[in-house]
Amino acid sequence: MPVITDPQEFHVDDVFVDLRFLGPHPLFLKCEAFNFAGSVKLRPAEEMVAAAERSGRLRPGSVLIESSSGNLGVALAMIAASRGYRFVCVADPRCNPVTRRIMEALGADVHVVTEPDPVGGFVGARIAYVRGLCAGDDRYVWLDQYTNEANWLAHYHQTAPAIAKSFPAVDVVFVGAGTTGTLMGCARYFRENRPEVRIVAVDAHGSVTFGGPAGPRLIPGLGMGVRPPLLDESLIDDVRVVSEAETIRTCRRLAGHGFLFGGSTGTVVSGALQWLAERDRRSELVAVAIAPDLGERYLDSVYGLPGGERRGQVGQHGMLDDLGRRQLAVEAHREPDRGE
Repeated sequence: MPVITDPQEFHVDDVFVDLRFLGPHPLFLKCEAFNFAGSVKLRPAEEMVAAAERSGRLRPGSVLIESSSGNLGVALAMIAASRGYRFVCVADPRCNPVTRRIMEALGADVHVVTEPDPVGGFVGARIAYVRGLCAGDDRYVWLDQYTNEANWLAHYHQTAPAIAKSFPAVDVVFVGAGTTGTLMGCARYFRENRPEVRIVAVDAHGSVTFGGPAGPRLIPGLGMGVRPPLLDESLIDDVRVVSEAETIRTCRRLAGHGFLFGGSTGTVVSGALQWLAERDRRSELVAVAIAPDLGERYLDSVYGLPGGERRGQVGQHGMLDDLGRRQLAVEAHREPDRGE
């Protein structure tokens, strides 16, 4: 019987869902939500906090600050509460209300920027706000998930080896691209230890990460409005871009089988299924995809409300509005474009 004293000590690392109920391909979904932070972001949060403490940057009296659309903010709020730090999370209107309430329940201060940066979008606006606070008060310690090598090192040391251990014969790994910490950690590990394993990045439509045009991204998690500094495309074998309507369709397909996953998981699974349908017509490859979180935090944005009203779109500066909900609901219920 496990007995713990710190919440970050608990993390179930070996749960995989066999997704062959969605198609003929051997696709296994690694579930990263079974910890007290509820997501894969606990790994980099732990690693970044520990590195800051070791270096002496983070010490008693320091105030942690980070830009986050949600999951990393929850993980840092949990660790800050456990270790006695004050934590400020700088979010934007795409942050799920439930996620914000969780952070606040853990003692965090949440500041929501309301205007996107003309070039960097909401991420750029969040970063600018963080920099302004840090410049005015040296108690603030910005971990900077966008450039912090501890972000990808967490997945190099933990997530990727867990996949390799559970699936020694894995052929391809599908990883969502946000800050690209998970992606780069897994890509580096397999390049160094199992170079024959293909790494496929899955991104959201409207993200500029892999050179696509910027566009509205309404579901928090994947995608960036600026190119991620951690990204090294030479370590990636392929990229798949998924529309948010397809993300919602895939989430609802999974829910129809009893698995309530978050929006990022819908994106990654959708991209994986499309890639396998094109590249593995004989269903011979063993594939693993990473599920960052579960679906409870996405009930208003992905799964909709009781009575049939659907949500999922944002208004002029990101706030959910009724017109947007109806528009994305229509898109999500259309028959998929088989040429996607």
